[in-house]
Amino acid sequence: MENVNVVINGKEYSVPKHFTILEAARYVGIDIPTLCYLKDINEIGACRMCVVEVKGARSLVAACVYPIADVRGEILTHSKKVIDSRRMTLELILSNHDKKCLSCDRSKTCELQALCKEYNVENEDAFAGSKTETVIDCSAPHLVRDNAKCVLCRRCVGACKNQFVSVIGANDRGFDTNIGCAFNTELNNVACVACGQCIVACPTGALKEKDETAKVIEALNDPTKHVVVSTAPAVRATLGECFGDAPGTLVTGKMVAALRRLGFDAVFDTDFGADLTIIEEGNEFIQRVQNKGVLPMITSCSPGWINFVEHYYPDFIPNLSTCKSPQQMQGAMTKTWYAKRNNIDPASIYHVSIMPCTAKKGECQRDEMKGSGYADVDVVLTTRELAKLMERCGINWSLLPEEDFDPILGESTGAAPIFGVTGGVMEAALRTVAEKLEGKELADVNFTTVRGLEGIKEATINVAGIDVKVAVTSGLNNVAALLDDIRAGKRSYHFIEVMCCPGGCINGGGQPIQPAVVRNNVDLRALRADALYREDAGKAVRKSHESPAIKLAYEEFLGEPGGHKAHELLHTEYTKRSRY
Repeated sequence: MENVNVVINGKEYSVPKHFTILEAARYVGIDIPTLCYLKDINEIGACRMCVVEVKGARSLVAACVYPIADVRGEILTHSKKVIDSRRMTLELILSNHDKKCLSCDRSKTCELQALCKEYNVENEDAFAGSKTETVIDCSAPHLVRDNAKCVLCRRCVGACKNQFVSVIGANDRGFDTNIGCAFNTELNNVACVACGQCIVACPTGALKEKDETAKVIEALNDPTKHVVVSTAPAVRATLGECFGDAPGTLVTGKMVAALRRLGFDAVFDTDFGADLTIIEEGNEFIQRVQNKGVLPMITSCSPGWINFVEHYYPDFIPNLSTCKSPQQMQGAMTKTWYAKRNNIDPASIYHVSIMPCTAKKGECQRDEMKGSGYADVDVVLTTRELAKLMERCGINWSLLPEEDFDPILGESTGAAPIFGVTGGVMEAALRTVAEKLEGKELADVNFTTVRGLEGIKEATINVAGIDVKVAVTSGLNNVAALLDDIRAGKRSYHFIEVMCCPGGCINGGGQPIQPAVVRNNVDLRALRADALYREDAGKAVRKSHESPAIKLAYEEFLGEPGGHKAHELLHTEYTKRSRY
């Protein structure tokens, strides 16, 4: 790696030649503020918050895009000229901003708010005048866009482009510029996949998930309802971040305790649904291989991916596993088997699902997700919404003990929590499929070749004398590249795992908001993934087909994997949808 010498704030440093000024400053321990910049997603130098003074240059330069190799004079990162410029930029942004901070969903996690405090912006109306006319788009089931709070940073646009779909961008010009869909079409009328990556990219309150916490409070206070909650694998690895815990802190027991104190009648784990998914999916894969069914078989756990394939790659619909997602399997079993075992009228059961994913909000509303005769899931809250609900109801995170999930739908194996990270579904499936086909116990359940956060991973696993070619991919740009290669005959597989969000559910659109300074400098995905692998390693049983709860479910209720009742409750179908 070639270095160059630079002078920053009067001190000389040696830094990598390929860096920008922003990267060079951070390399030596100096933070330069940013607003529009997100590493590898949005590097456009638009907001001008990162400007620095370079002696000899005629004007301030944007540190996020200015190559350090082109610098010929001393860099000043916090001179009076620089600070005055940044403060004026903030004042100009505020002149066209809805400043109702007390009622804003992002109060205390808003990057604009933090910068205004940092730069001592005392006059919010320094440039008072006309404001751009805006409307609130709440047409989609998962998201609300309020452009009165938009700062035109285009981070959401970059995130959407990074997810292939690019259904949002800048409309109009000059003072009338606004972010939205082409021709100002409502979001529900374009091929948005509901991944929510735009929400976690947004620095302000311009984008947020559709808040459904009030529905849950109403249900909890309704004596005619039996209110059950189930939590996704990835939530336990991220919920603590909402309360100041370090990324990667595993909070399973405290999360369960919090949910009990909210008043839920039963606290279950969607990991049970994940184990159930492996049994059904593994059986389906074996049947396809043995009966010359459609291959490669592709997982169907991620609703954002399902939206994507239905809109953009419908020719791959026959390749999809017919299995419902773990969320929907969990709901179907709650309103059938659980209801029957406990003599509860399924009509009175209100099933709340806690998910790292905004696309789950739309998934639970699909017409085909009613195997029990009722909606499998009544409402979905994101990780962020759960934290908000806990704060509203006075749950003191610091004082919570560790508690266990309720039986039986709260019991699971180590194969289940890794569903939350890219490669986890594949590894869990291989643990079961390999043992079923080989008829003997695995010497090692860790299929490390499918682990890792790369966008596309490939492996060949010898199972019962058959070389099974598998692929794992996450992030829709990677998914599109993989599917294009399969179409062109450049790649061939037996089994593919797809997750919509880069890195999987640990990086879902419903996960805790982290500011750009953290997202750019901390590997959140790696830390969160490590937490889930730790939970897996700590389980006494690590293969889905060895779960006592799953065995009981089939013996007592479902019959055989892939049987009539299992298909009725746990499987579904997918439909080609228009992109326009």
